[in-house]
Amino acid sequence: MIPIALVQAPQAAPATESAQPSIDWLAEVMAWAKTYSWQLLGAVLTLIVGLWLAKLIVRAVRSMLVRGRVDATLSQFLANLAYYALATLVVIAALGKLGVQTNSFVAIIGAAGLAIGLALQGSLGNLAAGVMIMLFRPFKVGDLISAGGQEGVVEEIQVFATVLKSLDNRRVILPNGAIMGGSITNSTGNPTRRVDLSFAVGAGENVARIRGILAGVCAAVPEVLPQPRPEIEYLEAVPGGIRLVCRPWCKTEHYWRVHFAMMEGVKLAFEREGVSGPMIRAETVVIQPR
Repeated sequence: MIPIALVQAPQAAPATESAQPSIDWLAEVMAWAKTYSWQLLGAVLTLIVGLWLAKLIVRAVRSMLVRGRVDATLSQFLANLAYYALATLVVIAALGKLGVQTNSFVAIIGAAGLAIGLALQGSLGNLAAGVMIMLFRPFKVGDLISAGGQEGVVEEIQVFATVLKSLDNRRVILPNGAIMGGSITNSTGNPTRRVDLSFAVGAGENVARIRGILAGVCAAVPEVLPQPRPEIEYLEAVPGGIRLVCRPWCKTEHYWRVHFAMMEGVKLAFEREGVSGPMIRAETVVIQPR
């Protein structure tokens, strides 16, 4: 038989041993909160107040752009760009409040921006040119322009490109960088235009008589403006005759109507008045043998 004294019941573990890890974890949390509570509070406040101020600034920028009659697409783009830039600065400032070294973040953001800028150099150039077009408005939708080696009516001004409709009804998508990189001719930018025409008559014709005929044709075309008065002047001598210029003014939208009406009217008036044309003789080139 086994002595009863040798058989002992297992003793239960002290309750304090199982509760010790929980107490240690809670103590660590309380110590961390006591040490970093003010930094955490400062970071949260910086984030909340900073984003609120960023929204106020963006709203003010958008209102300013609207009052300045900046294109709606450009206004929205600039407002979003400003918000994201300010939000990035606010996040970096909040991390700084927590004691995080933000110098590395700034360096990484700068390096990433440089890499993106080099990779998208052409696109960023078109973007900058699009911003310049929308801000300074060298032309608007509906204008007839000549730029970047193309000519057409402006249908749409986008951030990266401008869409033209050519005179023969082709759709031309022109990068904004190509437009701002050269000269821009806006044929419809002003309310009035001058129609430059020249006519050759025989050398024996009286200049004053021809002036009177041209002035009568100008007066007969209803789209020709009375002011400024049409300029009718002697220009030069040509083989077998003389050349005069006739420069009437009209509204820009009537340019081609006046051009064709003047050409037809002068032709009929010269025939009616018996105006002779220049006699241009062909010259024979004689090649001497060697």
